[in-house]
Amino acid sequence: MIPRRNLTSFIAAFGFAAKGLAEAIRTQFNIRFHFVATLVAIGMGFYFSISVTEWCFIIFAIAIVWIAELLNTALEYITDFVSPEYNDIAGKVKDIAASAALVAAIASAVIGLIIFIPKMIG
Repeated sequence: MIPRRNLTSFIAAFGFAAKGLAEAIRTQFNIRFHFVATLVAIGMGFYFSISVTEWCFIIFAIAIVWIAELLNTALEYITDFVSPEYNDIAGKVKDIAASAALVAAIASAVIGLIIFIPKMIG
């Protein structure tokens, strides 16, 4: 029988998620970089008083990068766990996961440039 989830276990899940986020920020340079980029993007959004629609795009871009980087980190951890020695397939898994994070970061940077460049030169 599957145990019913109660409020305590639901709240505890947030603690586990926070623990995972803290681990990723503590150990992953790219995630620390994106943390700083997130603060810069939010600061620029307030500075330039961007519209609600622009905020939606910025928040979406930030979320996509964070999701991609966190999934990439999780895949790196699990790959290292199941294949501690070098393995060509494991390397490909890690490279492909990293490329997903790169695509997300490039797309987010383009969104930021589209929104902020006209405000900086205008």
